[in-house]
Amino acid sequence: MSLNETHDAGLRSWVASANTGASDFPIQNLPFAVFRRAGSQEAWRGGVAIGDQVLDLARASALKALGDAVQPQLEAASQQHLNGFMAMGPAAWSALRLALSRALREGAAAQAALQDCLVAQSDVEYTVPAQVGDYTDFYTSVHHATNVGKLFRPDNPLMENYKWVPIGYHGRASSLRVSGVDFRRPMGQLKAPDAAAPALKPCARLDYELEMGIYTGAGNAWGEAISMDEAENHIFGLCLLNDWSARDIQAWEYQPLGPFLSKNFATTVSPWIVTLEALEPYRTAFTRPAADPQPLPYLSSAANSERGAFDVQLSVALETGRMRAEGQAAQQITHTSYRHAYWTMAQLLAHHSVNGCDLQPGDLLGTGTLSGPTATEAGALLELTEGGKKPVALANGESRTFLQDGDAVILRGWCEKPGAARIGFGECRATVLPARQG
Repeated sequence: MSLNETHDAGLRSWVASANTGASDFPIQNLPFAVFRRAGSQEAWRGGVAIGDQVLDLARASALKALGDAVQPQLEAASQQHLNGFMAMGPAAWSALRLALSRALREGAAAQAALQDCLVAQSDVEYTVPAQVGDYTDFYTSVHHATNVGKLFRPDNPLMENYKWVPIGYHGRASSLRVSGVDFRRPMGQLKAPDAAAPALKPCARLDYELEMGIYTGAGNAWGEAISMDEAENHIFGLCLLNDWSARDIQAWEYQPLGPFLSKNFATTVSPWIVTLEALEPYRTAFTRPAADPQPLPYLSSAANSERGAFDVQLSVALETGRMRAEGQAAQQITHTSYRHAYWTMAQLLAHHSVNGCDLQPGDLLGTGTLSGPTATEAGALLELTEGGKKPVALANGESRTFLQDGDAVILRGWCEKPGAARIGFGECRATVLPARQG
C-alpha cells in the first residue's frame, strides 16, 4: 500500500465533528465496526466512524449512495459480520475507502443522501466485528519478555528461541468480547508456594495486557505459506486488545504447555478496526540491534526492514470503583508505542503460515503485551509492580499490585506526526466483576 489522496492532512468532512483535530475519527481514518442502536433489537450491521457519528453502511447500501463501482464492497461491509468484506482483499478495501472519503468530504454531492445514514456514536452499541474462527496470541515485545523472565528466571530471563522465532499460542476465540462488556473474576486451580496441595479459588492476581489485535483479510490455501512480500495483503486492519491474565493460575498451570485457564476466560477488543491503509503515514523502519540474530530469510524482506513497523501510541488508564463513585477521571499508568515490538505484523503472518496453516478471513492475531524499554512503558501490572512487590500509587491515595473487583481498565491508541492527521482507535474498556462462586 502507499499514500494516496485519502491521507491528505488538509481534507475536511461535511460532518463537522470530524474536523476538530482531537477526534479519533477524522476523514483520514474511516475505521469499520459492527453496530446497532443501543437497547434495540435492530439487526447488527457494518458502520464506519466519522467524527462522533457512525455511517450506517446498510442504509447507504440500500440507497446505493456510493455508486455501482463499489456496491459489492458496500453490501459486504454492511453485514452483521465483516468477514465477507475482509475476504475481498486490498484492492476492494481501498476502493471502498476512497469512495467513502470522497463522499464524506466537504462539498460532496453525496452529502444529501448520506446525511440520513448517520447515527450518533453515543446512541449505539457494538459487537465483535468479525466472526473469529481462530485467535492466536503472540509475545512480540522483547522488553515484556525480558521483564517477566527476570521475575521467574533471574539468571536466564530470555529464552534462547525468543530472538529467532515469533512465540505464540492459540487462544480461545469464543471468549472474545467487545469493549464495554464486563466480565467476572475467573475461578481456577492455584497453589500457594507454602501450600501442600492446590485449591479451586478466585484468581487473586488478575492482570491486564496491553496489546494490539490484527485481523486477517483474505486467507491462504491449506499447505501454502504466506511470504513476507505478500503478508500485508492478508491483513485487513488493527484494533486494541486486552488479553486479561490470571497470573496465579498461570504460574501453576503453564508448565509444560503454556497458558490455559489463566488466559481463556476473557479477551476484550475495541469495536473499531483501523485499516492498514489508514495507518500508512505512520510506518517506520524495522531494525534489530546489530548484536542480535537477524531474522531468517523467510522472516525478512527489504520492505519490512524499510517500513514494516508502525508508530501507534498506546496508553493504559485505570478507573477504580472509588474513582467512579467520586466522579474522578481514570488515571493513566502506562504510555508506550507499538514501534517497540520485536516482530512486525508481516513476520507474524509469515511465521504462522510457514508450516502450511491456513488462515481465514476474520482470524485474529494478538501481538502480545506491548511494553517499551523504560519502566513507565510496561504493558502489564506484573511488570509495573515487579511481580506485586512495588504497588502502583494512584493520585487519590489508592494503590494496586493487581486488579480489584470494580476496577475498569481503559486502553487507547492513536497515531500522530507532523504533516499527517491524527487518527485513533477509540477505547477498549471492561470492568472486573466479582467471581461467581458456588
